[in-house]
This record gives sequence, structure tokens and C-alpha cells, in this order.
Amino acid sequence: MTNDMLTLLSGSLLEEEVELSLSELCLACRVPAEQIFELVEEGIVEPRGRDPAEWRFAGISVQRVRCALRLERDLGVNLAGAALALDLLEEIDWLRTRLRRLAD
Repeated sequence: MTNDMLTLLSGSLLEEEVELSLSELCLACRVPAEQIFELVEEGIVEPRGRDPAEWRFAGISVQRVRCALRLERDLGVNLAGAALALDLLEEIDWLRTRLRRLAD
């Protein structure tokens, strides 16, 4: 097999029950804590805990952070726009799931 035919996939599968600390989320998303602070301010991710040292994030936060950063980088969407887009994408996903269940 040639190198052109090979594709290497890597990633993390996180269940909703998984919780991450601020440093774990930063590591998983490859971003500094300052960027996570900005995402928290916009409501893109919502930590549990009072201060950053105690923050715990749901596993889905990794997906939300990565998606928000892609929207910002690739489409030039600001963080407020990314927050809205993420909410709408989740609503679409929920509606599609509901439609599939009703169709069965």
C-alpha cells in the first residue's frame, strides 16, 4: 500500500459521563487556558465549579471547543456567532434524531 492510500485517524471517544479538568480540556483541544476562559464567557462550554481550579467539563465540551475553534478559524465566525451556530447544530441533531424515531 502506498502512503497516498493510507490514512491515519486519531482521536478521543468521550462519553457524556466523563469529566475533564481545565488542564485536561486544554490538552485535549490543544489550546491555552485563556482560550477556554473566552469560550466559557461566551457560554460555548459550561464548567461545573466555582473557580478555574475546581472547574470540571463534560466530555462533550471537547467537541464543542473544537467545533467553535474551527468555525472561528475556517469561517471567520466570532465566538458569539460560534455559540449560536453550535446551539443550532445541536438543535438540528436533536430534531433529526426525533424524526428517525418517529419514522421507525
